[in-house]
Amino acid sequence: MNPLEHQIHYPLGDALPSEGSSIEIAPGVHWIRMGLPFALDHINLWLLRDRQLGAGGVMLDGWTVVDCCIDSAATRAQWEQIFVNCLGGLPILRVIVTHMHPDHIGLAHWLCERWDVRLWISATDYNVARVAAYDPQGFGGEAGADFYALHGAQDPSFLDHVRGRASYFPTLVPALPPRFRRIMDGDMLDIGGRAWRCISGYGHAPEHMALYCAELTTLISGDMVLPRISTNVSVHASEPEANPLQLFLISLRRYLDLPESTLVLPSHGKPFTGLATRIAQLQDHHRERLIEILQAAHNRALSAADTLPILFQRKLDTHQMTFAMGEALAHLHYLWVNGKLERFLDQGGVHRFRATSQEYEHPRFD
Repeated sequence: MNPLEHQIHYPLGDALPSEGSSIEIAPGVHWIRMGLPFALDHINLWLLRDRQLGAGGVMLDGWTVVDCCIDSAATRAQWEQIFVNCLGGLPILRVIVTHMHPDHIGLAHWLCERWDVRLWISATDYNVARVAAYDPQGFGGEAGADFYALHGAQDPSFLDHVRGRASYFPTLVPALPPRFRRIMDGDMLDIGGRAWRCISGYGHAPEHMALYCAELTTLISGDMVLPRISTNVSVHASEPEANPLQLFLISLRRYLDLPESTLVLPSHGKPFTGLATRIAQLQDHHRERLIEILQAAHNRALSAADTLPILFQRKLDTHQMTFAMGEALAHLHYLWVNGKLERFLDQGGVHRFRATSQEYEHPRFD
């Protein structure tokens, strides 16, 4: 166990839902866990007991689904088991997606069509997902390879991998529901007679939506707050001057007014309590990485590729490298936008960053 994990609490211990089943972890809130074919090998999905007014003014009992997993034959088979084992013969009435990443939205089209229901999602994430699904350069391709090469990642095998990712998103998200219901920060969703407040977050996804129920003191945090790993925060080729780390750190503050007893339901890892403690850990983690990068940039000009050994102590495969390069740029851009670093193009055509002052100052989260 990571030593920091001793500072938070897992109320269910080591219990995990088995394939095709669920665990009720709060009244009317059921936990599903599905496998993923990545290093991050699972995602948590949620079933919320619901009741909605149907056609003809008839009240319908059923379920709201929060997040969907990627589209694959294995995932569809797991959902078929869930339909039989966990719904109690009741229908799915609504699908909510926290954000547009493939492991969250991949099967939304299938679930919505299967149950003839609406997708609920932020407008920004819905439309970015449409671009990613139908733009072959959305998450890779030649544009992605050029972007990473510009920032110092020039290994031919890695760049070939990025070029091959042109179809990455549509492979996992082959279609999207043609219509959606927009959710926004502060919206109160009535799910089974309980109010769930939408809390927007930025930096990880365009407009991520977490859901908080005061009656249950429960937060579906999506990917914004995870118990064991830090959320990926990346700069992408489509927005090359972005400052997502600052957006992410500001967004974390939105959860600090929630009770410390809040049960946090993350998309990866196990449900936990100790939200403020975990947020402080994440803030400290990024502060430490920023300090290390700034110290290194006083000694030599750095490309994003140069910072990878500072940020990641483990060996990275080519798939992980794409996320790592995005994270490296997110930290460099935080310091650049806030005036701690300056950026220039070296003689080899690579963007590099160097400290703007000989005097070292710790970065602040203002």
